[in-house]
Amino acid sequence: MQDLINNLSIGFGVAFTLQNLAYAFVGCLLGTLIGVLPGIGPIATIAMLLPATYALPPVAALIMLAGIYYGAQYGGSTTAILVNLPGESSSVVTVIDGYQMARRGRAGPALAAAGMGSFFAGCVGTLILAAFAAPLTEVAFKFGPAEYFSLMILGLIGAVVLASGSLPKAIAMIVLGLLLGLVGTDVNSGAARFSFDIPELTDGIGFVVIAMGVFGYGEIISNLSKPEDKREVFTGNVTGLMPTKEDFKRMVPAVLRGTALGSALGILPGGGALLAAFAAYTVEKKTKLQPGEVPFGQGNIRGVAAPEAANNAGSQTSFIPLLTLGIPPNAVMALMVGAMTIHNIQPGPQVMTSNPELFWGLIASMWLGNLMLIVLNLPLIGIWIKLLTVPYRWLFPSIVLFCAIGVYSTNNNVFDIWMVALFGLIGYGFIKLGCEPAPLLLGFILGPMMEENLRRALLLSRGEWSVLVTRPLSAGLLAAAALLLVIVLLPAVKNKREEAFVED
Repeated sequence: MQDLINNLSIGFGVAFTLQNLAYAFVGCLLGTLIGVLPGIGPIATIAMLLPATYALPPVAALIMLAGIYYGAQYGGSTTAILVNLPGESSSVVTVIDGYQMARRGRAGPALAAAGMGSFFAGCVGTLILAAFAAPLTEVAFKFGPAEYFSLMILGLIGAVVLASGSLPKAIAMIVLGLLLGLVGTDVNSGAARFSFDIPELTDGIGFVVIAMGVFGYGEIISNLSKPEDKREVFTGNVTGLMPTKEDFKRMVPAVLRGTALGSALGILPGGGALLAAFAAYTVEKKTKLQPGEVPFGQGNIRGVAAPEAANNAGSQTSFIPLLTLGIPPNAVMALMVGAMTIHNIQPGPQVMTSNPELFWGLIASMWLGNLMLIVLNLPLIGIWIKLLTVPYRWLFPSIVLFCAIGVYSTNNNVFDIWMVALFGLIGYGFIKLGCEPAPLLLGFILGPMMEENLRRALLLSRGEWSVLVTRPLSAGLLAAAALLLVIVLLPAVKNKREEAFVED
């Protein structure tokens, strides 16, 4: 405990310098602004602003990039609630109830619930990062390729169970996601796979391309296909930004559950914040509705507060594997690794010992960043609500344009823009067929990582498949996955599950 207090005092000493406070603020502001623009998430933002940090001192550069990351997490929820477009992938779940709340004229409480949930979860996530960074390094060292593979199997089976609609459709979406993840260059042999001699496909299909196409453009095409009077136009005089006493009563337990889930899932490699948001939403759906509570999918405040808390807690704790092991658990953290290597810092366990100012300064800046975000977001809700009054016919060209700019800026490649358009049509097809695209995204992220870890595990064991069940941790994770599968296939549970996901 004494050590923790000493370390944090070093951290706050570093974070409270005028320069670092300024960079934290700039990062949070940029993150929020870009998070609010539909389709340009933290990955695109950090990728665009990475060159800007070359000239900065290492601590300031990382503080600013971290600010962009969790600023975009906040901003993404704003777009999800007001424009029915996830600003970035982990806001996908917030769309479901957040947008319905906005349509009922309750955009204010929805945004406040997202902001407060995010702030609380961010603080708790940072506290966990500070307290557990050292001991968690020990646990994480026990994970080999076999364990990672089993963990991802558990993640995918979880995604099937958590997907709404029919099980076969959910499984089909995951398999499609896994197949799309195979496009590109084979890690071991260096051969191009499923690229059909298209040079741009040898690097694989971009995550941003699929996310923006399926969720962004698909939604736009779906909205445009409806007659003007039936189209989802954002109307409504948004009155009262503060949630009611009733709202608070429902929000608080949901935020606590979301924070706990997010903190745990953020540490695991493979889409921590994204997985956390999905899991939190499902837990809320399975929790009994109170009398007089709005059903899920129709604007339930718990469906906004829990996933937002979970993805923020997850985004804070996803720094743990990065700072303790040097393993980026998601794409944004991979960019952080890039930023650290630019500044000649080797991410991994030695950062804590060789560069304590950087390690603890970054952690302390997260608290200050979360505080700045609540100050930036809640008073500015009025500005975001102005977005609601813009007619859809003016709004959609600008969304299409922003998405196109965001996609182009990640690789400076026109091919990506065509790909987004293609995935937009595919996404529209999914909407028409009643398939939920979220499991596709999960399969796409986890597929390549699963393949890499499975092959590594088999290489190390000289082709012995038994390695997956002879290692206790790996066997435990696979057993949990099998149990989950058996439970969801039981007739009684299957019927209950279908009831739980009926969205009127």
